[in-house]
Amino acid sequence: IMKEQARRMARLIDDLLSLSRIELNAHIRPEQPVDLAPLLRQVVDGLQALAQERQGEVTVTVTEPSTVPGDRDELIRVFENLVENALKYGASGKRVDIVLARAEGPAGQSEARVSVRDYGPGIAAEHLPRLTERFYRVDVGQSRAEGGTGLGLALVKHILNRHRGRLLIESAPGRGATFTVCLPRVAAPLSD
Repeated sequence: IMKEQARRMARLIDDLLSLSRIELNAHIRPEQPVDLAPLLRQVVDGLQALAQERQGEVTVTVTEPSTVPGDRDELIRVFENLVENALKYGASGKRVDIVLARAEGPAGQSEARVSVRDYGPGIAAEHLPRLTERFYRVDVGQSRAEGGTGLGLALVKHILNRHRGRLLIESAPGRGATFTVCLPRVAAPLSD
């Protein structure tokens, strides 16, 4: 019991330190070009053991490759959190679909959109606006049993704010959940 509690505290401290570092650099927009397709495949490869343990399957569909300005490690953290949550809390659906597509943002700008969809029990509407709050949990008991700290989606929100991106959440009880990350794409270079 002490060993498990020590692991939980270590995860909590790690998440708090990560959140603090991200907030410290919130005003600095990352500019390195990051190709999302191989990044998503890397995340899925890293979570194969969890997927097998949960008897789930994770698929990645790339409708159009996209490069975004960003911090590769922070973006990996975003997608690891989202896919891991889908596997842990949507595992009853036995499937997680990740789709990378190009879309038009609210101001007409070109965006990369990555949707992570599970087919689990879904989330009631009253919880959706609060999911990215620190320490907010839909089901405290299940979250604690899964090793959650209550900071994963708060980290996702802060990383996306730093990247000038957005997180869209759609869910309904019995219909699974879809978390969509919207990021500005790298502008195409001008031709001569």
